[in-house]
Amino acid sequence: MKSFVRFSVIKAFVLKELTELVRTKLIIMVYMMPSMVTILFGYGIAMDVTHSRISIIDNDNSKYSSELISKFSHSKYFDVTLTHESEAEALEAIKKAQSDIVLIIPSSFEKNLLKGQKSELGVFIDAAFANRASTMQNYVQGVIQSAATTSAPMITLNTRTLFNQAMRDEDAIVPGLIGLVLLVAPAILTALLIVKEKEKGTIFNFYASPIGKLEFLIAKLLPVFMLHSLNIFILFIWATYLFDVPFRGSFFLYWLSSEIYILISLSIGMLISIIAKRQIVAVVLTVIITILPAFLYSGMLMPISSMQGASWVEAHIFPVMYYNHILYDCFLIGQGFDSSKIVLYLCILIGYVVALLGLGALFLKKEMR
Repeated sequence: MKSFVRFSVIKAFVLKELTELVRTKLIIMVYMMPSMVTILFGYGIAMDVTHSRISIIDNDNSKYSSELISKFSHSKYFDVTLTHESEAEALEAIKKAQSDIVLIIPSSFEKNLLKGQKSELGVFIDAAFANRASTMQNYVQGVIQSAATTSAPMITLNTRTLFNQAMRDEDAIVPGLIGLVLLVAPAILTALLIVKEKEKGTIFNFYASPIGKLEFLIAKLLPVFMLHSLNIFILFIWATYLFDVPFRGSFFLYWLSSEIYILISLSIGMLISIIAKRQIVAVVLTVIITILPAFLYSGMLMPISSMQGASWVEAHIFPVMYYNHILYDCFLIGQGFDSSKIVLYLCILIGYVVALLGLGALFLKKEMR
């Protein structure tokens, strides 16, 4: 009885593909691109806004206003400048990019606090960059609230941050970068495999040979899958040793979900390679389909829960959201298979693999079109 998949044929094609990857030096991109992206973006993306230039106009010159100024002075988020300028001159400094924030303390500040009355502070923030302005606004409010609890000791805030106690950017960014590079890098490489043969004309060897479609797809995907599987461990080393990101979950879950995720990435690249007729078209399509969703809908820069309407739907269409949820659990939380949501997301990722590989086998034709 004839075997459905001939492993001897697959082995020969796999060796051919590996030889081609080494000869064309594409194998360098397999390991260089993921590591470079992780290191560059890991150090380059910062969610914190530190050393914001704040100009404080103290019209009260009281004990309480001095305590408030001291709170700002001892915060790493602000570089404080006490000024006796007028409000108009201080706002002009923001317009000239000489200051980021202007805080105006009214002359009745201490008197109102002692009487238990409402006291207003004037805060002007440079909002040319909305996200940065929102972050600075939150920091200003935090310092003012901290000073208020000092002035009114009957109110005590006992705040604890969970999972990222030090509020490190690396802990928040690096796991998401793993989801980014394991989606983009395998897809780009796979997108070139079949379309390259179309351009060179060597695809006719496949049309004329007795090799089946399934054997051809396995032979094309298996070398890239094996090579990128090593990146799972390389990126883990960068995350835990270079960026000192904690790992609190199951390494088996991390490895298993990453292997499934790489298969999804390979399937996306394979689909594009089957449909496209030129390598440049395949690369551009792959970048659009992988990089943009990986940044916008992964939850790395913006919480999925804050999205509404079409953006929320799109986030749930792309697989990066499900994988990143598992990644953040593995690195920061550690629930693992005890979480029903983790198990559900793992099943969804498996569903992506089956669907995408099925579409690839359906669209691949063993004939000239």
